[in-house]
Amino acid sequence: MVIDCQENATMETTNDSPKGRMIAIIENQPEDSSYDEILRELALARMIDRGLADSDAGRTITNEEMGRRIRTWQQ
Repeated sequence: MVIDCQENATMETTNDSPKGRMIAIIENQPEDSSYDEILRELALARMIDRGLADSDAGRTITNEEMGRRIRTWQQ
C-alpha cells in the first residue's frame, strides 16, 4: 500500500463531501486493486480524518502518558 501525501492533500481540498472524498480515493487506486485493498484505503483515510479531528479538538495525550497507561495494564 502506497500513500501519496500530495494526492491526499489535494483530495481534501477538492472533495468536501464524504462521498466525493471516497470517490477520489477509489479513483486513485490502481485498476487491479482488490476489494479488500480499496476498503483498507478507505478505512485508512477515515482513521486519519478522525485522528486529525481529535488533535484539532485537543483530544490527545502525550507519549509519556500513553506509556504510563500501558505500564498500568501490564501489572
